[in-house]
Amino acid sequence: MDRVGVLNALCKQWGGSMSVSLFASDWEAQMLLRSPSSIGDCYRNSIAVHLVYRESRWQPYPVNLLRNTALEQAASPHVFLSDVDFLPVGMLCPYLRQAVDILDVEHTKRALVIPAFETQLYKCTVPQNKTVLLEMLDRGTIQSFRHDVWPRGHAPTNYKRWREAIAPYKVDWAQDYEPYIVTGGNVTRYDARFVGFGWNKVSHIMELYAQGYEFLVLPEVFIVHTPHSSSADLNHYRASAHYRDCMQLLKKEFQKELVLKY
Repeated sequence: MDRVGVLNALCKQWGGSMSVSLFASDWEAQMLLRSPSSIGDCYRNSIAVHLVYRESRWQPYPVNLLRNTALEQAASPHVFLSDVDFLPVGMLCPYLRQAVDILDVEHTKRALVIPAFETQLYKCTVPQNKTVLLEMLDRGTIQSFRHDVWPRGHAPTNYKRWREAIAPYKVDWAQDYEPYIVTGGNVTRYDARFVGFGWNKVSHIMELYAQGYEFLVLPEVFIVHTPHSSSADLNHYRASAHYRDCMQLLKKEFQKELVLKY
């Protein structure tokens, strides 16, 4: 619920349908139902909001359960799997409607990669097109997403190639790759065992790779991450060796299961 303000900005920027999950306590849910104006920009027929109830203040953030809830309720044959704190270039929705048909996403194992960028400026406007984005990249007001703290997460997207690309191009999966993708609505669900911070999206992309998906980077579109304070789960991950040890055990178990399954 602490990202409702960002959700409003996303609803303004995205003209298509949306399936959104909110993690809320019973009190927060009641407040939302009594005052839907708090998500006023999302209050339209093409946006469905789903509530996942928080059982206690100590409950780890069930990020993949939230993703699965939104995914299972999506009515479109194609889905753009994104997070609330990313704002898309304004023409992304109509562009994707054409791309999924041209690249036959519905009937193939293809995942279309939307390059992700970030800014540290709280009042930065999303660039209106690729040309403006590249100018902002050159000035340093926008950077490739997490380039300084987690480059492995998006390095396979190949931002250097993207700068000059005029057609979709295939990239190879690599360990820890976690792009934001467009794919068929019947895509494998996320592993809900991953909660809080760490490997929740990496594991999903790894499973798609194990299933034989190919990753195609789209050349003219992008999303931009908006700045926010660190989440409680990220702070817990950084501070707790026990948390990190548990994450490593789950990663190993997940990878062993993939080998047996595929």
